[in-house]
Amino acid sequence: MKKGAIKVSVLYPSGEGKHFNMDYYANQHVAMVAGLLGDSVVGATVEKGLGGAAPGDKAPYEAMGNLYFESMESFQNSFGPNAAEIMGDVPNFTNIEPQVQISEVVI
Repeated sequence: MKKGAIKVSVLYPSGEGKHFNMDYYANQHVAMVAGLLGDSVVGATVEKGLGGAAPGDKAPYEAMGNLYFESMESFQNSFGPNAAEIMGDVPNFTNIEPQVQISEVVI
């Protein structure tokens, strides 16, 4: 990803009583988001948590989704009008309240 791009990370923390349907997330939710946001998304990744820092530790996150945009304006203009529909789909794959971080790519 090029320097200066905007990365939007959505993290789903692990924990007792939490569930996450990776198949739905990877094959339906992400496709819906990509369709709604269109060409403003210049890259995306989906990651599944496997472990923590020490051998045998549980992963602190069940999953992470990352979307990349050319600029903050591009992200805001595409996500804002679609936020309700995107967030409305979350209960279809998890009971976890997602954490969101917006970052600038430095390297």
